[in-house]
Amino acid sequence: QVQLVESGGGSVQTGGSLRLSCAASGFTYSTRCAGWFRQAPGKEREGVAAIWSGGDSPVYADSVKGRFSISQDNAKNILYLKMSSLKPEDSAMYYCAAVGPWRCSNWARGTEFAYWGQGTPVNVSS
Repeated sequence: QVQLVESGGGSVQTGGSLRLSCAASGFTYSTRCAGWFRQAPGKEREGVAAIWSGGDSPVYADSVKGRFSISQDNAKNILYLKMSSLKPEDSAMYYCAAVGPWRCSNWARGTEFAYWGQGTPVNVSS
């Protein structure tokens, strides 16, 4: 049974940092594309970052470039999102997604990911 479980969300002040984790079971991250998405109340889901297990450089939404970093630990089968210099506009429910498109092509649409976690909330106060 495939399962993705996110953790690490919480409340921080502007400028703070958080590290989200997404533990996988039932498959391994060392295949295809894995990513993080977010959705704030009343807004559409947004692709935040994605990583391709084949070695390509990770990709990021412009809004988080230079502040967020995606990585994966294949030995532990965990996907991470390190978030720094957080802003109030980063507040959202964050979801991990796995088994995505080949070489993360068009990853930000989110439509080609097979598995999703339940989400972990991030709230950044000013």
